[in-house]
Amino acid sequence: MRYSQGTERDAMRDMLVVGAGYVGLSAAVAVKQAAPHLNVAIVEAAPAGAWEKDMRASAIIAAATKMLEVFGIWNEIEPDAQPINKMIVTDSKTSDPVRPVFLTFDGEVQDGRPFAHMVPNLSLVRALRGACERLGIEILHGVSATGLNSGDTHAEISLSNGETIEARLVVACDGVRSHVRELAGIKTVSWDYGQSGIVATVEHERPHNGCAEEHFLPAGPFAILPLKNNRSSLVWTESTQEAARLVRSDDLVFEEELERRFGHKLGAVKVVGDKRAFPLGLTLARAFVAPRLALAGDAAHGIHPISGQGLNLGFKDVAALAETIVEADRLGLDIGSINTLERYQAWRRFDTFRMGVTTDVLNRLFSNDLAPIRLARDVGLGIVERLPGLKSFFIGQAAGTTAPDNPRLLAGQTI
Repeated sequence: MRYSQGTERDAMRDMLVVGAGYVGLSAAVAVKQAAPHLNVAIVEAAPAGAWEKDMRASAIIAAATKMLEVFGIWNEIEPDAQPINKMIVTDSKTSDPVRPVFLTFDGEVQDGRPFAHMVPNLSLVRALRGACERLGIEILHGVSATGLNSGDTHAEISLSNGETIEARLVVACDGVRSHVRELAGIKTVSWDYGQSGIVATVEHERPHNGCAEEHFLPAGPFAILPLKNNRSSLVWTESTQEAARLVRSDDLVFEEELERRFGHKLGAVKVVGDKRAFPLGLTLARAFVAPRLALAGDAAHGIHPISGQGLNLGFKDVAALAETIVEADRLGLDIGSINTLERYQAWRRFDTFRMGVTTDVLNRLFSNDLAPIRLARDVGLGIVERLPGLKSFFIGQAAGTTAPDNPRLLAGQTI
């Protein structure tokens, strides 16, 4: 088979990853590192270098940082990462002059590790791509999957440049609107919340001291997440119509609306870079696997950002899928057979469904201003605040360190 780069390449891959975001890159690294003899490749629709324009940041939980340590790249990322040392939760109206704090979490979990870090997307992707290069993982840029044909021994993926790649296993990591999932005929359960999440970075006068804040406001949660150098990342939920208006407005209008929600305890705030809005909804794939195919990350599940767990659910997929594939390979089994892949599906499906339902209920519970519901949720937050054991349980769940069925990578162990 001849490729556009003009070099002769093997016709068969052991694993082909479609999508080169954090989840796709991590899946390729996890498998190739544990099983260097496997031929692993990635195809991504974006042109080379497009990832360098992503100025956003992501919350990475403690369990995921352990996996990145196993990859040998956390030491590259950590200097740019801001530990979340504390989190506070409030419930109020936008116009309230005082926002009482109903719940606080200290940020440390096992071995003094913060329960999460805020990591610039650039730093994360740069380190993952460097790992791919060191491991010899081929990345084909500027091509997308246009066809999928699964057979008894391998799948054939047709690409937008007219070429075809054969692989024993295809891993779809191409986002919540996954075209590969559609090609495989996998249906989804989904609905739109009528909300959008505004994402922006701001500078402020005073230090945040590593404190994250989640303000439950009538339109939805407003999260302030600490970054390095007196900066914070915002995830601001509004109705779709209002979010579009705010993003279109000039910085002066946007910052005025922002200050009403952000408050003044960190001094004056100023927007840095672009502000963008993303539609919010719930999408759950009815199946995570098909013959010769596994879904991971947003291709398998898209949830509300109220819990900050979307990307970390994808990392859990990566760890479980890699462990499943590598163990099957060591036993001499077919890594792409449906029997192998069903173990991965059984491992991840319930946890994903539970998280999807949890975020859906939380969003419906906190994105309204009905007095009886506000009273009930504030009482609930107060109860958690007064029970240290329950708080410790929730922080362990948020950090991903207490799940009984955690894959080895999330416990900091090699496969």
